[in-house]
Amino acid sequence: QVQLVESGGGLVQAGGSLRVSCVASGLTSSSFGMGWFRQAPGKEREFVGAIGWWSATSADYGDSVKGRFTISRDNAKNTVHLQMYSLKPEDTAVYYCAAKYLSVPTRPREYEYWGQGTQVTVSS
Repeated sequence: QVQLVESGGGLVQAGGSLRVSCVASGLTSSSFGMGWFRQAPGKEREFVGAIGWWSATSADYGDSVKGRFTISRDNAKNTVHLQMYSLKPEDTAVYYCAAKYLSVPTRPREYEYWGQGTQVTVSS
């Protein structure tokens, strides 16, 4: 049974930093592309970034977070991290990790597995 569990969300002031993590079980994460998405109330799920299975640090990012967020992965621990810097109130959302076998898509509907999400709130 595949399970993705996010952690590390919370409340942070604008300009601050936060790291959220996703631990995968029931799959060999070294064969999966891992994506991060977020969803704010009343909005569609938005692509934050994704990292391929072949690299610990090479990732693609959505325009709204490019230069501020960094994704990394540790396949030995089946863990993916999303490090967020220079946070803005508009970054407030539930953050989800997702997994896709041998692919790194940017559209949420293409992912096979999802975590339950972790809330990130950025105060102004």
